[in-house]
Amino acid sequence: MADIVVRFENLVKLFYEGTKREVRAVDDFSLSIDRGDLVTLLGPSGCGKTTSLRILAGFENATSGNVYIDEQRVNDIPPQHRNTSMVFQSYGLFPHMTVLENVAYGLKVKHVPKRTIAKRVTEVLDLVGLEGLESRSVAKLSGGQQQRVALCRAIITEPQVLLFDEPLSNLDAKLRKGTREQIRRIQQELSITSLYVTHDQAEAMSISDSIAVMHEGKLQQLGDAEEIYAQPANRFVADFIGEANILPGSVVSATAESVRIQLPGAELDVAQAGGSFVPGQAVELVVRPEAVDLVKPAEGDLEAIVGFSHYTGSIVQYSLILPDEQRISVQVANPIERGFLQTDQRIGLHFHRRSLRVLPLEGVGDD
Repeated sequence: MADIVVRFENLVKLFYEGTKREVRAVDDFSLSIDRGDLVTLLGPSGCGKTTSLRILAGFENATSGNVYIDEQRVNDIPPQHRNTSMVFQSYGLFPHMTVLENVAYGLKVKHVPKRTIAKRVTEVLDLVGLEGLESRSVAKLSGGQQQRVALCRAIITEPQVLLFDEPLSNLDAKLRKGTREQIRRIQQELSITSLYVTHDQAEAMSISDSIAVMHEGKLQQLGDAEEIYAQPANRFVADFIGEANILPGSVVSATAESVRIQLPGAELDVAQAGGSFVPGQAVELVVRPEAVDLVKPAEGDLEAIVGFSHYTGSIVQYSLILPDEQRISVQVANPIERGFLQTDQRIGLHFHRRSLRVLPLEGVGDD
């Protein structure tokens, strides 16, 4: 049996606007986090991810439902007694203090001996590559360095659960990439059970053991990066994670191993368990832009006309017009080597069968 450290159980959080309008920020949310894992709450603004994090930290109270840490119900336990530590988006550092004073603050509050504090500060600063900066004012550090100081301050108290509230949103793209790799390395080295909140898909997919995709307060799907990208549970997840073309179709037949679907102008066999589909059922086909080969018109599953192209160096992205006038986006890597297509050129599309995903049309014969 898994060693569960954090457990949300049917969590609900209501906010009220004025005297009448009820906003359900978190809606029957349940989630478990195993010891040593990093789980990310991923979703757009207003999906309930930060509210859930704050309820775990004790900064918000749940309207109903329960939160457990190591099977202890913590709903009524104040934040300072929950043995959690948070890395904030705004860093939350004391600008008048040095690096050492900021990092040591949590241990000082706990009346840890000075000699032990000095040793622990040296250890955690070495861990994040800030050795030698103990006496520097945090106000004179770069954004990336300040974020690492905030991380040190969070981990030095050896919390049971480490919480991250969009910690990299204030950094530029290059710093974000390097810092997220460092966060993941440290989290794994220390085996700290962690809950991470972000709206950045690349960030979530690169650092997480599991990703909980949220929308309108509800958990949409829980899985690792490969699962939520390749096997989205519904249209929202397919559309939110990465880029997706979603084509309408209907089921021709289904077996335990595959689904045959009818698209405008073609029939396709999709390598996907088809036990839940029935002939005639309305479905949607999820096609990732990289899951299509451009071939001669007569060699493809479908034909299309080139609408326009967008060249970014490593790839060229084509917007192609299908026979039913719907557009499909296709990415081609290394375009200098492969050559470029011209506007209005006729082209064939060959779909990678194992990269496709069939979803029931939501709201039509689907509960």
